[in-house]
Amino acid sequence: MSRNTQSKIKQLARQIKSNPGDSFSKFALALEFRKQGKFKKARILFEDILKHDPDYVGVYYHLGKLYEMHDRLQDARKMYENGIPKAEQQQKKRTKSELQEALQNVKIEMDS
Repeated sequence: MSRNTQSKIKQLARQIKSNPGDSFSKFALALEFRKQGKFKKARILFEDILKHDPDYVGVYYHLGKLYEMHDRLQDARKMYENGIPKAEQQQKKRTKSELQEALQNVKIEMDS
């Protein structure tokens, strides 16, 4: 792990410690963990965001993808299905489109 990555992780962890409700920092830290292959840590953070800030629309796609990676297709499908109306409410067209595409793909995978 590079020094830059380590310092980024430490900085994000400090921000979360001083502001536990900071979904943005949790999301950024989860993405860093995912990049490093620390999928369990990423999943825990994504699930925490979902629990405490269900309107944080980006979490649905990334948590769904983690579920897919671990053959939790039913959970992935649920993430995408729950995220689509949230993205629509917030008028996040790109996110909605990504969620719809991911949902289509997971349905195809579940049917095969």
